[in-house]
This record gives sequence, C-alpha cells and structure tokens, in this order.
Amino acid sequence: MALFEDYFSFIDLCPTTVLLTTTFLLFLCLAYSSFASHTGNEPPGPRRLPLLGNLLQIDLKRPHNTLCEFSKKYGSVFTVYFGPTKVVVLAGYKTVKEALVNYSEEFGDRMIATIFDDVHEGHGIVFANGDSWKEMRRFGLSSLKECGMGGKGAEKMIIEECHHLIEMIKNYKGEAFDIKWPMNYASSNIICSIMFGSRFDYNDPVFKETVWVSTDNLKHVGTAEIQLYNMFPWLGSLISKRKVVLQNVEKILATMNSSIQNLKATFNADECRGLVDCFLTRQQKDEESHVVGSHYHEKNFTFTVTNLFAAGSDTTAITLRWALLFMVKYPHIQDQVHEELSRVIGNRQVSGDDRKLLPYTNAVIHETQRFADILPIALPHQTASDVTFQGYLIKKGTTVFPLLTSVLFDKNEWESPHTFNPSRFLDEEGKFIKRNAFMPFSAGQRVCLGVSLARMELFLFFSSLLQHFKFSPPPGVTEDEVDLTPSVGFTVGPSPYELCATMRM
Repeated sequence: MALFEDYFSFIDLCPTTVLLTTTFLLFLCLAYSSFASHTGNEPPGPRRLPLLGNLLQIDLKRPHNTLCEFSKKYGSVFTVYFGPTKVVVLAGYKTVKEALVNYSEEFGDRMIATIFDDVHEGHGIVFANGDSWKEMRRFGLSSLKECGMGGKGAEKMIIEECHHLIEMIKNYKGEAFDIKWPMNYASSNIICSIMFGSRFDYNDPVFKETVWVSTDNLKHVGTAEIQLYNMFPWLGSLISKRKVVLQNVEKILATMNSSIQNLKATFNADECRGLVDCFLTRQQKDEESHVVGSHYHEKNFTFTVTNLFAAGSDTTAITLRWALLFMVKYPHIQDQVHEELSRVIGNRQVSGDDRKLLPYTNAVIHETQRFADILPIALPHQTASDVTFQGYLIKKGTTVFPLLTSVLFDKNEWESPHTFNPSRFLDEEGKFIKRNAFMPFSAGQRVCLGVSLARMELFLFFSSLLQHFKFSPPPGVTEDEVDLTPSVGFTVGPSPYELCATMRM
C-alpha cells in the first residue's frame, strides 16, 4: 500500500498527459520483478523499479529531504535512481569535503541535466566541462578580480547600490511591502555594474523584465515537471514548463546580446569598463593571433555573461530576503545587531573593513546562510574517471549529488542544527569564529565563482539595512505567526511575505 500512496502523491505534481504516461509506465514496470539496488562494491541504496528507479519514493518538490532520510539508513555514500539515472549521493560534512576537496579531480565534472543542455549546449561557465569550462572559469576569475570583485571597486558599487535600495524602501513610509523585487533589483545591479560597467534604474522596463524572467526561470527549473523531463527527455512535448523555460531563455539572451552589442560599438581596448570589455579584449587578441579553436567565441561570450547574471543575482537576493525574514521572526536578534551597529559604526557608512569590528552582525549573516540552506543539493557533479571512494567503486560518468543540506545541518558538526542561533559563530569572548562545516558555496573545483563578491554584498547590504531600518511584521501578524516555510524552486527562497520598515536614522 505504501508504494501506491507514494505514487498517488507523486502524480499530483504532474499535468494530465504526464499522469497517463507515468501510470502506463508504472503498470508496465510492475509486470517485472524489482531488483537489487547495487552490485559488487558499489554504494548501497534502496531497492528500485525498472525504469522508474526510486522515483515513487522521492518527494520531487523537496528531494533533499528524502535523500537525508535515505542517508540515515544507507550511510554517507549511497545510490539512488532518479528514473533510469543512477545517482551517488554524498551526505555529511566529512564525506562531502573529502570528495570535493581531496578527490576534486575525480568528482570535478559537471552533470548537465537535459534542460540545461538544451539551453547551454556545453557553453559558458556553470553547465560546461572540459577545456572550454576550464578556460571560461579562469577567464571569469581573473576578469571578475580585474573588475573589482572582492576589492574596493566592488565595495564602492555595493555601497552606491545600498543608497538606492534604502531610498526605495523609504518610499513605502513604514507600510507593509514585499521586499523581493527591490532586493532582486539591487543584487542584479551589482553584477550588471561589474559586467557592463553601469547600473540600471529600478524602473527601467527592460531591466525589470530581465530580472523577472531570470527569477521566473530559476523557479521553473526546480519544479517536479522539469525534473521529470530531465529523467525522461522523450516526454519533452508533454512538459509545458520546458517551453516556458526555453522562451524565458530566449528573452534573457536577447537582452544580454543587446547589451553586449552596445558595448562592442563603443569598445576601446585601452579602457576596461567591465567584464564584457575583458572578453572583447581577449577575443580580439585571439583573432589577431589567428588562434585555432579559441574558446573566446560568441556562444561562450553570451552564456558566460548570462550565467554570471543569474548566479550573481538570485542567490544573494534570496539570502538577504531570508535574513530580513529572520530579523522579523526574531526581533531580539535584530535588536542585538542594531545595538552593535550603533555602538561601533554610529551614523557613518558601513565599509568592508568593518566586518572584523562587527562579530555579532557577521555571525547573524553566517547563521542565515547556514539555516536558510538555499541550495540544499549542490549543482550535480559527475565523476571524471573511475574512483574508489570510501571503499566503494564509483564509475566514470556517474552523476553525483553533494548533499549540502546534510553538511549545514550535520549533527556531528552543529549543536541543535535546526535552531537559528548566531552564537554558534562566536567564541566565549564574543569574537567571530570560522566553522569548518560552513559550506553554503560548495567546495573544490566547482566552488562558487563569486564567493568574495557574495560575502561583501551580504555584509554591506544587511548591515546598511539594519543600520537604517527596524523591520517588523505587517499589521495584524505577530512574530510567532511569521512563516518560515521555504518555497519550491532551483534555489530555495522564503515563501512570499511582506514586512514593514521603519526608519531608525
């Protein structure tokens, strides 16, 4: 009976046409006997059905929850089948770190899901492998650094954007509003400034639509429907959200190409306005040198810019939205942050150098990143070669899921991990301490490209907002009623909410 209960829970997620198809497949598969989940010295795992694998046992809305439950039974390295696709899951801090850091080459390839292969075709930084990926990542790191990422140049951009965001929030005059779009516009403008050399007005219609479409796509690609398409590509014509995703991508590419062409028309090799100019300079050098097989071509150009825009906008904005929601939920913590800011900073502008002077504020930001858990499963990896790991043979080309949520909530590393407690990042003297199991940006070869930029954005935006405003629930809602239920998507943000922002200074 449990099998059929799982099935009927699962099919509620799908459109009618997919229901009919999967129902037919179910009965077809049940005509065959189920078989063992592993052979030889491969990682263990739950028994599976032919073709469907463990699909009926997995909550496709929040698969990380199912995988965490599996890890309790099968250990820190186990096998699960998403449809016909074999996946090795890595759970817990020690296992994830060992795989991604100590075996970084073996676990360093990217598994590119069907929907991303449809879009990127192996180009760009995030969903690529091989020499092209290595070259684009090197370019991305060096160019972002040249354009100020993590340094004073980026700090100046972020502080300027803080002022624009603060002014926008002031316009609500203490009334309840949704912080989602102001925060998305602000974080998107940082990466736009770094890439294009200029920011956009929050009311610019093209900018607003691009941010909206990018955010919408990240929601769609995390849905059960798209996951089904990734597992069974032949369902493509039945998956309505696939068409929406591809249409959104076309809109984003058109906007990015337009911005790139505008910069090309005024390009001067002696003046670097941003990352796009860095690419144009390198492209020009390769053309002049007649480099054969150069990776600096138009598709890599466009998808590198698009990848950076999406990655640089969404994750920071979502984390900041969680941070403000936590401040509304836990006003005593918000009061402690403001007290530290008032005592140390006063009325002056917060700077990047103040981070070491604000240990409690820094601790709250880190606990937000840990507790919010916005990417519970790291972008899937793929083994680049056969590897024997913790006594198990994992063959070349195997999909690997580093379960980051199991790291951020590892009971062996965090006391009371399901409690929001910034003090876990402070020592007995109140000084900030680093924690080894703090791994929201993943680790190894595929660690987030913009870690230093993200850290600076989170610190400056959060500190500036808490310095200027007191955040509280909308009228009629108590702190106890503030909902911390996460939304469903590629990245995990809070459910839609409103708050009130009252001026402090």
